[in-house]
Amino acid sequence: MSEAISEVRRAPSTLQTVALTAVAMLAFAANSLLCRLALQQRGIDPASFGSIRLVSGALTLALVVQFRARPAVPGRADWLAAAMLFAYVAFFSFAYLSLSAGTGALILFGAVQLTMLGAGLGSGERFGPAAWIGFVLAAGGLVYLVLPGVAAPPLLGAVLMAIAGVAWGVYSLRGRGVPDPLAATGRNFLRAVPLALALSLAFMMRAHADATGIALAVASGALTSGLGYVVWYAALARLSAMQAATVQLSVPLLAAFGGVLLLSEAITPRLAAASVAILGGIAIVLSQKSRKARR
Repeated sequence: MSEAISEVRRAPSTLQTVALTAVAMLAFAANSLLCRLALQQRGIDPASFGSIRLVSGALTLALVVQFRARPAVPGRADWLAAAMLFAYVAFFSFAYLSLSAGTGALILFGAVQLTMLGAGLGSGERFGPAAWIGFVLAAGGLVYLVLPGVAAPPLLGAVLMAIAGVAWGVYSLRGRGVPDPLAATGRNFLRAVPLALALSLAFMMRAHADATGIALAVASGALTSGLGYVVWYAALARLSAMQAATVQLSVPLLAAFGGVLLLSEAITPRLAAASVAILGGIAIVLSQKSRKARR
């Protein structure tokens, strides 16, 4: 009887974790689409896009923290996290000068996955058999989706996006266990702004921006970055490093679906089959509890 009651109590928490994770992944996929659209249309330069993204994200988070019910919990200045946030935004923006949205998302989240998996293995996490099956299924679906029809990406763009992925992985891991994720995220955005402005100053001769480019950058900063990170931090508190790495395999798929909607591309049987494999594999992983290796 007590076990049944415990299961009922855990159910809302599980549903909340799934919802938080889904919203965060949608936001991260939208970031790729917004940035690629802005740069592809020549509406803004990458340095300006990154600066506006960080400034708008910092302002949005400051407002949310200011008007929420409870006061912010003081925290130490995490300059490494701020530097990783800046590095992610900067390298991400410049990489999308040459990469397509789907290819960029694949490289980015592949690097994020490897970074977080390495951290998980280093801390002693292990997968059970069912979780490994889910992981292989999800990874196989991702390869099936992108490998056959994707040409080799430009080397410089691929390297820049891989660096962005490593930075994002480190930043995400540093957010685990933060007592006040919302306030900490806002402070990190604020600390990253001067770095972004300095980068914009360095590329001032190439700066340009129209109304559409600015609007896309603001949307990326205020909605899919600032608030997206708030949701992701809340989800990270309930996920292991391996679970967090695996669930991010859904982002390239979501970005691909976004490309279909924005570019009027056809939904192919291959895309549908890959979506079943990736999302099904992720669901298996999330249903399993990663366990610490006994020493």
